[in-house]
Amino acid sequence: MAVRVLDEPAFVLHSIPYKETSLILDVFTRSYGRMALIAKGAKRPHSVLRPVLQRFQPLAISWSGKSELKTMTKAEWLGGVPPLIGDALLCGFYLNELLVKFIAREDPHENLYDAYAQTIALLGQDPTDLEPILRPFELTLFKETGFAAALDYCADTQGAPEQGQQYVYQPERGIRVWHPDDPAHWPIMDGEHLLAMAQNDYADPKTLSQSKSLIRFLLACHLPDHDMMTRQILIDLKKI
Repeated sequence: MAVRVLDEPAFVLHSIPYKETSLILDVFTRSYGRMALIAKGAKRPHSVLRPVLQRFQPLAISWSGKSELKTMTKAEWLGGVPPLIGDALLCGFYLNELLVKFIAREDPHENLYDAYAQTIALLGQDPTDLEPILRPFELTLFKETGFAAALDYCADTQGAPEQGQQYVYQPERGIRVWHPDDPAHWPIMDGEHLLAMAQNDYADPKTLSQSKSLIRFLLACHLPDHDMMTRQILIDLKKI
């Protein structure tokens, strides 16, 4: 049965040329997840789609079709987000890499979509401090896609982490009380900073530092054989 969707909120994640005049798009939609769409004629100089299909800009898109590759029928720019520049632009590409690697096609994640839209809007303000903006999105992505357990729950005590207590993140189990015999590469975190991360509160520099160790650990666990180009650039620039 043919599917027809109208005015769905979306962002373009990636595009590749298709034949002489068209594009194949990887878009992240709020209600349908990642979708593969063909934008026919979008490369033509006078196409109404050409100036609209830009990354990091909120769109309302329509499509139809039966196969996995649907046909875009309309795209409207919703505005409100300045173009990303400089380090913020690199961060945008990093977010898109994460979505492509961690989300299957047509697997909706409305909370994650909202977190992405909010993060892009903050990056559009050209901030100088990027980590407090990226961290909530990264942890939301891991939790929403099932690649990370809740940070405000200890598997040992079956309760919230406690201030003054140290914890580790154990793969396949989540947060538990730290023990000296634990593997050295497991990130050690303080209870108060785990609770702050769960509340997206990164005012304390130590919370940021411990969250950075956690994110690097989670990425190494779930993408052991994949280099993330934009993340490595940001690390080299000491931005994240």
